[in-house]
Amino acid sequence: MMKMNALALAIFLCIIVSCHCTNINQKTNNATLIQQTCKQTPNYALCIKYLKSDPRTSDADLVNYALYMVDRIKTTTITAYNKVTQLLKGGHELYQTEALSSCAGRYRSILVDVVPKSIAALKQGDPKVAEDGANDAANDATTCENGFKGKSPISDENIDMHDVAVITAAIVKQLL
Repeated sequence: MMKMNALALAIFLCIIVSCHCTNINQKTNNATLIQQTCKQTPNYALCIKYLKSDPRTSDADLVNYALYMVDRIKTTTITAYNKVTQLLKGGHELYQTEALSSCAGRYRSILVDVVPKSIAALKQGDPKVAEDGANDAANDATTCENGFKGKSPISDENIDMHDVAVITAAIVKQLL
């Protein structure tokens, strides 16, 4: 009986150690995948920051990284769009009102067109559509910024959108 209990204990400990080692290996493999993925983007440090900041990426693959980044585009778009609409409520010179209205249209388009199409395309295995959408979002942010005479009142949001979008496009491109 004593030998049976010792054998059962030994087997139990082996299972625990095995599970623990597997968990460590998965985390190591995931960290390696994040690093490999981000090395192929235009901003390694920012890519690492984005991917490691969300717990959903702890056991994700490249498709899920791309989906996470499209979700990040959505969040960034909402922030920018909300700021633009707030600014439009205030009194601005005509050129600023026109530029802000143009930006609002661009950000609305990203939110209602680019993001849903990119998510659907990634889920259906068509990453080219998502890459094009991310590139469009980056271009929209640049166009928005350039629509102002000098620095725009939403420069920070435009820069954030551009950065998120080009990193997303680079990650999605790895799926092609």
